[in-house]
Amino acid sequence: MLSFLKPGHGETVFASNNSLCQRVGGIDERTLRRHINRFVELGFIKRNDSSNRKRYRVRSSGGECISYGLSLTPLLQRASELIAIAQEMENNRRDRIFVRKQILTKLAHLEEHDPSNAFINHARKALRRKLSLPEYHALLANTDAECQSLSTPDDPPETMELPANDGQTVRHQSKSEEEKKDLDSNIGDEALKPDLLTSVCDQATSFSTERLRNWLDIENHARTLAPMMGIHPETFEKAKNAVGAQKASCAIFIMLQLGKRIRDFGAYFHSITLGQRQNQFDPLALIKRLSETNKRTV
Repeated sequence: MLSFLKPGHGETVFASNNSLCQRVGGIDERTLRRHINRFVELGFIKRNDSSNRKRYRVRSSGGECISYGLSLTPLLQRASELIAIAQEMENNRRDRIFVRKQILTKLAHLEEHDPSNAFINHARKALRRKLSLPEYHALLANTDAECQSLSTPDDPPETMELPANDGQTVRHQSKSEEEKKDLDSNIGDEALKPDLLTSVCDQATSFSTERLRNWLDIENHARTLAPMMGIHPETFEKAKNAVGAQKASCAIFIMLQLGKRIRDFGAYFHSITLGQRQNQFDPLALIKRLSETNKRTV
């Protein structure tokens, strides 16, 4: 009906029922009448019928006008109210999808470590129904609790005894490998801080419902974002083992911040964490460059 309104011709629809049916897509006229009557009952449409039920407009010589048809004035007067309701529903829908993805990711993690866990089947059955946002949040909290119950402290590494005489080469090689692992796993402790990453990469941070306080929060959030960007969870785990959890997480945040400048998130992520560009990927340098770009933009 809104599509039949013309600028400067008022807010009354003069189109016949046949024209309305064709515009909608060929629905039955009885269906159209039923919907119009329902809109009238709800107060969105006001019906101004002529004596012969035709829809038209007449004008006097003095410029006075009488319009016979379906007036959309009540609908247009409540437009802002309806738009606000529609936006609220859309936000709720997006939030439900986001929390649902978080739950599915954590369930996959649970299933990998404990396939016989009874909670997994219970949660998946609940996800078959259309849950409300509070119900999704409650299920997410239960899933988090179940994941935390599986986490146990890692066993301390065995101490390797090094010879004191001609074992210099072995000691030097072991130390080099250890320093490389420390370099990959301690990015946040020595150079890049969590607060700097989350403040510069605000695109990734905006998808989090909670504040990302430390590297563990960032890693969990990156693991949630990866499937949404077309990156398989297994690929993320391989990258984590190859370059470290912090560097893999930084890659997710930086890629999302770059946005359309990257054509294929999956291929790019594989290239900088598992491919030929692995050694060239420097999160701190990219973050500084993005920070300078943001300052110039502001």
